[in-house]
Amino acid sequence: MFSHARRLSWSGEELGYDIDIAALGGEDVDLGVPGGKALIDLVDAFFDGAPENQEEARRQVLEELGPESLFDTATVYGNFEMMNRVAEGTGIGIPKQWVERWQWMVDALNLRDVMKSQQS
Repeated sequence: MFSHARRLSWSGEELGYDIDIAALGGEDVDLGVPGGKALIDLVDAFFDGAPENQEEARRQVLEELGPESLFDTATVYGNFEMMNRVAEGTGIGIPKQWVERWQWMVDALNLRDVMKSQQS
């Protein structure tokens, strides 16, 4: 999630969006992109695995952003999921110096507890 949030932040800068990554950490704030809430809800529905939640989330993205955005979102999600599995399978963790450098992002995403549980 950490590296994906950084990339989202950089993409937002490049495209002129004021991205608030705290929205990814469960905060009730606007992500800063059109349809941001619908996109977050779709990714959350992918994670929870409940088909009824996924159907509603897909419908919302279709309604707000159209079929191209739904396709793009599913493609990006699938690619990131694949990259995470490869990294986890090889034991790659988040380097300590990245955590220190990107402390604001760790805090915004509420990752401190996740990182502690991985170290246990």
